[in-house]
Amino acid sequence: MATNIGIMDAAYFVGRSEILSWINSTLQLNLSKVEEACSGAVHCQLLGAAHPGIVPMHKVNFDAKSEYEMIQNYKVLQDVFNKLKITKHIEVSKLVKGRPLDNLEFMQWMKRYCDSVNSGLQHNYNPLERREVSKGGRETSKKSANSQASTKGSTAQRPQSSHNSRRNEVSNANPTNQAAKVARAAPSAGNPAYEEKITELKLSIDSLEKERDFYFAKLRDIEILCQTPEIEHSPIVAAIQKILYATDDNGTAVAEAQAMISVGRKEIEGLSPIAEVSEEKSSSETHKRKNIANIDFDVAGLATLSPRQRLSDVSDVHCSESPLMTC
Repeated sequence: MATNIGIMDAAYFVGRSEILSWINSTLQLNLSKVEEACSGAVHCQLLGAAHPGIVPMHKVNFDAKSEYEMIQNYKVLQDVFNKLKITKHIEVSKLVKGRPLDNLEFMQWMKRYCDSVNSGLQHNYNPLERREVSKGGRETSKKSANSQASTKGSTAQRPQSSHNSRRNEVSNANPTNQAAKVARAAPSAGNPAYEEKITELKLSIDSLEKERDFYFAKLRDIEILCQTPEIEHSPIVAAIQKILYATDDNGTAVAEAQAMISVGRKEIEGLSPIAEVSEEKSSSETHKRKNIANIDFDVAGLATLSPRQRLSDVSDVHCSESPLMTC
């Protein structure tokens, strides 16, 4: 059973059409876009289909419109994840935005997980009946049934309408009618090919935005590190900031940063002899302080002696100085 799968797993290469077909067939829905499931209710029921009875469907809201209501659905989903000991992280803040790429990736993971449970087979599971107890579940089922019926009706009428259009083209084959038909056929905004292309462009934009945000966060971390008081005045930090805050893209910022580093290195090398002289001065001053301290100690010791002891010390000194005197 897969709970955490790598980004290069085959599950993340499943197409949008296959994901939609799996959702609609499993739950008897009629979703046309993966991001329509961003409320979290569909995820809850898919997990309930894989583990019947574990999801409290009475807490699921299929009519969730605001982010607050959607978050409540994801709380239910997270509780079920905890019960099943699933460690998959749910990026709720991204999913509720309805971004196609984030919702597609999470739904790809959901399909991979549900397929790993009992080989993806849901025995004796009635999605309509289970959805009845949820808020907005009955209305969702009715909408899906009506849209499926309208889809079937449009499919059945398509051959007859195409036959009539061909007959009209034969009977009215003149330039004016042909121009009018072309004008009527031009606004084909509902063409599935156009919708597919638009979805691909949205996915591409979402991917680029995620990559942009990733590298921006890295640069921001570097900027915060350069503002540390202990290193913010060093030449290397100044060179990094030169590159970070460069407004042009002609490559001069890197050359200027390298020059700043070399100048800073030369300054450090020039200051090294001065540092040695200062160390010598400090050592000599320390030695002088020690000598002065010893002299003070001797004077203090003499002050504490009695007059008789001082005289005896003086006589000792005289005796030691003259070899002719014996004490």
